[in-house]
Amino acid sequence: MANIATVLNRVVHATTCITTVASRTALTGTSGLISGLKRQCLRLQSDVSKLSKRHGSSYVTRQNIGVVGVPIHEGQKNMGVMYGPSVIREAGLMARFKQMGLEVVDHGDLKYESVQEDKVQTGVLKSCRTLGRALHKLSDTVCSIMLKHDQACVALGGDHSLTIGSLHGHAQAEPDMCVVWVDAHADINLPQCSPSGNLHGMVLSFLVHELRDYMPTLAGFEWVKPCMSVKDIAYIGIRDLDECESYIMTQKGITCFTMHDVEKIGVAETLSRSLDKINPKGDRPVHLSFDIDSFDPYVAPSTGTPCSGGLTYREGLYIAEELGKTGLVNMIDMVEVNPELGSHIEEEKTSKAAVNIICAALGETRMGYVPPDYQLPKP
Repeated sequence: MANIATVLNRVVHATTCITTVASRTALTGTSGLISGLKRQCLRLQSDVSKLSKRHGSSYVTRQNIGVVGVPIHEGQKNMGVMYGPSVIREAGLMARFKQMGLEVVDHGDLKYESVQEDKVQTGVLKSCRTLGRALHKLSDTVCSIMLKHDQACVALGGDHSLTIGSLHGHAQAEPDMCVVWVDAHADINLPQCSPSGNLHGMVLSFLVHELRDYMPTLAGFEWVKPCMSVKDIAYIGIRDLDECESYIMTQKGITCFTMHDVEKIGVAETLSRSLDKINPKGDRPVHLSFDIDSFDPYVAPSTGTPCSGGLTYREGLYIAEELGKTGLVNMIDMVEVNPELGSHIEEEKTSKAAVNIICAALGETRMGYVPPDYQLPKP
């Protein structure tokens, strides 16, 4: 959440942009400049709106929620994950939001087209042009939901590659955001190191400044610019790393709590230490990127890369519930729910777990919700 000084700085910056339009028009054209100016003004409007809702030093949860389905599947090999948005909605997400007293707008599913003859790049990378264009559109959508509509955003996946777009868009709207990444996998591989070529395992490599020099230029992703530091990330639940990822995380000093750490110090201490690292003052908006495979397969079996020894249902719900209590969660990715993997019962189990995590992260607790105007009925 921006403070007053930051808001004033943005006023100055927007004014400067206006005064330089004339001088730059002849050289570069107006479209890019005007687009940037529009984002600055929308962000300023959003900041002023949120400042009026502040309480103490905490970023106050928006009561308006924008939901966008992201049926992307090209970031991995398993078909079926594109139906994740539908089954999560069908598991009662919208009704639960309304029970919580939230104002919800469903912005529908992201529409995108597959690029014909989308050639393999850097040896193994697939569907780069398709994904790059789709995720650029998602970035703009997330930014618009937050700034134009003044809504917190929930992105329903789809595979985890969608977070390239959602995180980038969130950073455009809230440059000071930080990330809690709950996952069995780190998703910070490099294209030249990846044995699979699946882009859902390289998400953060596109976005962190510290890996800028190691990322090749990929067709379709020319628009992506690093927008955050590795210091802004805390991993929870990690238990399956490639050697490249392990090296990056160790060398760059990324905050990471593996399942061994969760077992050793407990989930409460794990989350507390994570937030102390990336958000010590409790004043930064949080991006919760929750891969359903962070759960043990017993809890959430319908997913593409299950990994045994994961979070229990109670541990996952605790993480989401505690984050919800902070009022800091501004963006949620719920990814890798795949209804075509497993039985109908297993799919329902997985999609219901996804709904429960989303709702907890936006303020629902196991004490239930009581409307502000509720009164005991008289006999």
